[in-house]
Amino acid sequence: MEAPRLAHTMSSPTSPCEEVIKNLSLEAIQLCDRDGNKSQDSGIAEMEELPVPHNIKISNITCDSFKISWDMDSKSKDRITHYFIDLNKKENKNSNKFKHKDVPTKLVAKAVPLPMTVRGHWFLSPRTEYTVAVQTASKQVDGDYVVSEWSEIIEFCTADYSKVHLTQLLEKAEVIAGRMLKLSVFYRNQHKEYFDYMREHHGNAMQPSVKDNSGSHGSPISGKLEGIFFSCNTEFNTGKPPQDSPYGRYRFEIAAEKLFNPNTNLYFGDFYCMYTAYHYVILVIAPLGSPGDEFCKQRLPQLNIKDNKFLTCNEEDGVMVYHHAQDVILEVIYTDPVDLSLGTVAEITGHQLMSLSTANAKKDPSCKTCNISVGR
Repeated sequence: MEAPRLAHTMSSPTSPCEEVIKNLSLEAIQLCDRDGNKSQDSGIAEMEELPVPHNIKISNITCDSFKISWDMDSKSKDRITHYFIDLNKKENKNSNKFKHKDVPTKLVAKAVPLPMTVRGHWFLSPRTEYTVAVQTASKQVDGDYVVSEWSEIIEFCTADYSKVHLTQLLEKAEVIAGRMLKLSVFYRNQHKEYFDYMREHHGNAMQPSVKDNSGSHGSPISGKLEGIFFSCNTEFNTGKPPQDSPYGRYRFEIAAEKLFNPNTNLYFGDFYCMYTAYHYVILVIAPLGSPGDEFCKQRLPQLNIKDNKFLTCNEEDGVMVYHHAQDVILEVIYTDPVDLSLGTVAEITGHQLMSLSTANAKKDPSCKTCNISVGR
């Protein structure tokens, strides 16, 4: 049986929610607040004895849907015609009293066998904590509703993007990637103190660290994947890395084949922008069989290292040849430690452009180029 979908209870017949679910059988109603107080002209009758939901269970959680079920006493159960569900972001639960009585925040659905699927990217975001409470209702012949008391409030957190969602992002990124340019090195800019610290405390090797929360809010690598950020974009006129950088005046350069070769896997990690015309693509390079490789296999779309729109590695006449996409800024995460002796560290001659840093950068949720139809 296909689970019913829910929609916000909106008063306007042309609301965005109704546009999305216009083919579904839903009713626009106004609801009383959780204390059982009837809003003026709400169309909800005084409470009669209907079973109160308890022992609420949340399951099958995705980035923009979940299943909900609960237990009820059998008394008057056959009178239930609808369920009212109060869903709020956790940080708002203490202010869950209608500041504006004409802007309900509840969801309504006809009573169906449980568990019931709640699905909707217009009110569910990935990796977000929510509170939920449930009320049963019986619609009367005059259009009024008899309602039960509210259930207890429970909390849950939505999931990260799945591979399906990331593949949608991947396909959008491919559209704007542009033509491929040659590259020969990966590079990483940092302050001098960073490299000194790695030499003194980590045996001359740069160590992976947990990725920050930049990019898409639903990205499964944010706050979880450990790696080292590298860049690989080149200047069109020179074919070399740019001399400016947001991340520090000292640059470690390493030959591309030292990090990216047939003994590594390549994964697509994210696609985003920061309220600018520039778009960023995050790629992950993981040595075969490494912990990073196992992490990515379960969560990220894998790319063919010889044939993709972003970063390629091919052998030509016995020499490895590398290309990168021209029209996106690539951020490459390498998941293993990298010994500084494999490359060189030198001071750049350009400027340190701090304004271009993507550290913990928030994705523009309104950009049509890099967003998909799930929570941002």
